[in-house]
Amino acid sequence: QVQLVESGGGLVQAGGSLRPSCAASGRTFSTYAMGWFRQAPGKERELVAVISWTGGNTYYADSVKGRFTISRDNAKSTVYLQMNSLKPEDTAAYYCAKKSSPYFSENDAPRISLYDYWGQGTQVTVSS
Repeated sequence: QVQLVESGGGLVQAGGSLRPSCAASGRTFSTYAMGWFRQAPGKERELVAVISWTGGNTYYADSVKGRFTISRDNAKSTVYLQMNSLKPEDTAAYYCAKKSSPYFSENDAPRISLYDYWGQGTQVTVSS
């Protein structure tokens, strides 16, 4: 069993920054890829970023590339999402998720069914 708890969301003005984090407990955190997803009201949940088990490989949605950075600290069982240059369209509930394997490809990274544990979400609101 894995528990994922997000924190660090909040309200920020456009152009600002936030750094949500996701703390994991339970089974070995360091052996799985981890992802951040988001879901805005009335929209489907979408992948934001994913990171491999070593942290050596990352993948970003085009909408956040160059602005967001995913990272992990396996010693602390925590994954982070540094969000810079935030835009109102980034407003959403952000969820971290554990992928069912250590690796990912560009084809399978967005597939929600391949993530077997999810956090409860943290709200990010960007005002214009």
